[in-house]
Amino acid sequence: MGEGTGLSRSCLADVLGERVALSPAELSALQRLEERQRHVRRGAILLRENESSGELFILRKGLMMSYVLLDDGSRQILRFLFPGDILGISSLVYRESPETLCALSECVVCPFDYATFSELLTEHPRLSALILVFSQIERVALTDRLAALGRTSAKVRVAALLLDLRNRLRSTDKSITDSYPLSLTQEEIGDATGLTAVHVNRMLRQLEEEGLIARNSGRVTLLDERGLARAANYVDRYEGLDLSWLPRAD
Repeated sequence: MGEGTGLSRSCLADVLGERVALSPAELSALQRLEERQRHVRRGAILLRENESSGELFILRKGLMMSYVLLDDGSRQILRFLFPGDILGISSLVYRESPETLCALSECVVCPFDYATFSELLTEHPRLSALILVFSQIERVALTDRLAALGRTSAKVRVAALLLDLRNRLRSTDKSITDSYPLSLTQEEIGDATGLTAVHVNRMLRQLEEEGLIARNSGRVTLLDERGLARAANYVDRYEGLDLSWLPRAD
């Protein structure tokens, strides 16, 4: 993993700024979090479960995942992480990391220490509130996934994941409409949905046969987004937000 410096527009500010207008002071503070950049190769571990860390990261480029290893040696993927996400924030409240962070593609992350994060929260309370907002969105989305793992069919789980991946990618890449690169293996999809790779392949073919999706050259196209959403019982947790309670900007 190589590290360098370079100041450019904040990826985290782009994500937060989609929801509220950020003040110049807030933009500058977020920009400083991304002054250092570290390149992480595909497959590399950024933070390992049960190891201590004094750093947080903002994902600037690429796709990462967080996962835990179960007692039988299998892997449960908890979240897929996209540009603008804060990585390692769950480690703030534990001596050791409760999850492993791994790069699914060539990635760029911006590291900063806990003290810098503490200063940000002290000096910019509204940014603290926004980080709380996104943590709660993530918590609710994980609750949806937990309910799906215990109560829904394999087709529902795979369909919901395909929709969620597209929506998360589109939040930082406005060129994405109904087609996007599916940069996950069937094993990775299975580890996120509690299915075997063989079962995932079967569900993807079933969704194709039903005219809901198409696959070609590593891309997925949502042919019938409404039908897919109905089949998945999917709720986009980044929609329908009420942020009217947020304090005023600095």
